[in-house]
Amino acid sequence: MISRSAVRIQHARIASRPLLLTRSNTAVNFSTALSSSRASQKSPRPAVEQPYVFARSLASKPTPPPEKTSKAPAEPTVSEEDGPSLAPLPILPRALGVSKPPSAEPRSWQEKKEEMLDREKHLEKRKFLIKQATSGYFEDFHKTMHGGHGGKMWIAPKVLIREDKALYFPDVAGKNLLGDQVHTTTLCKGNVSVVAFLSTQVAEEHVNSFTKFVLAAYTSDPKFKFVQINLQENPLKSAIVSLSRSSIKRTIPQEFHETYIHSSQNMEMLRKPLGLENKHLGFVYLVDENLKVRWAGCGYAKDEEAVYLMELTNKLLQRLQGEGEAKKDGPSEKGKEKQ
Repeated sequence: MISRSAVRIQHARIASRPLLLTRSNTAVNFSTALSSSRASQKSPRPAVEQPYVFARSLASKPTPPPEKTSKAPAEPTVSEEDGPSLAPLPILPRALGVSKPPSAEPRSWQEKKEEMLDREKHLEKRKFLIKQATSGYFEDFHKTMHGGHGGKMWIAPKVLIREDKALYFPDVAGKNLLGDQVHTTTLCKGNVSVVAFLSTQVAEEHVNSFTKFVLAAYTSDPKFKFVQINLQENPLKSAIVSLSRSSIKRTIPQEFHETYIHSSQNMEMLRKPLGLENKHLGFVYLVDENLKVRWAGCGYAKDEEAVYLMELTNKLLQRLQGEGEAKKDGPSEKGKEKQ
């Protein structure tokens, strides 16, 4: 009989034999598969060139010529750094001024009361306060320096504004270089006047660019007035200008001392009607004998704008002189016949 130990040894030998799996009647020996996979791993890999050899081979290869395309070359584009293209300025789009005729007399209590109860006036003040609250302190400065065209807002027209469409120039009060209290209404009434607003040295240059031709031609005409308004709404700036009045006298010709006005009048509600929407610009108005604004310009004048001002001033002076001569001659012949 076979002992139990012999049986155990026999079972251990059978377990140690390679396991054979049959699939589709095909025996696969795992040991054979393992040996074949090890052999494949030990197969030599392809040699890789050294970096400097690879770079030298690339340098020796000729570069292919660029392919010819039938596409047209792209047009050059303007970047934002080159600056945006400036749109041309419009010609003065509307008549400037106020609807009511001005007066040099102080307002009565009745007029003040009517203004206080006027609903439209309150709405205008409300719009003005909203605009002031939403605009920055340096807004006018940025418009002048970075807004394009040096802050200039329109081109002056080459024709007069029609008399029936023209509006009135408001009354501005102040002291002239002789120390007298004057009003623009009394200075301009019955005369052809060029009225200029200037608050800064840059504004003075703007005004000079407009008036260089008209002053040379019509300063000696008794019906011509050149009114300069040095407007300083800030009390501190106004005090400084008052202290420097003697130095201003030396720079202004003597014939303009009477019509050079230093004013601290509050013009905030009149800025939009007059187009005074930038405090750093100079503004020039041509006012007829009835105190109506017939022409206006702002900023640096182009040469043709200065010529327009001279020609239109001449036209108004001729009309005024013609009306004066007609009045001197008395009634016409038809009028005499009727009498």
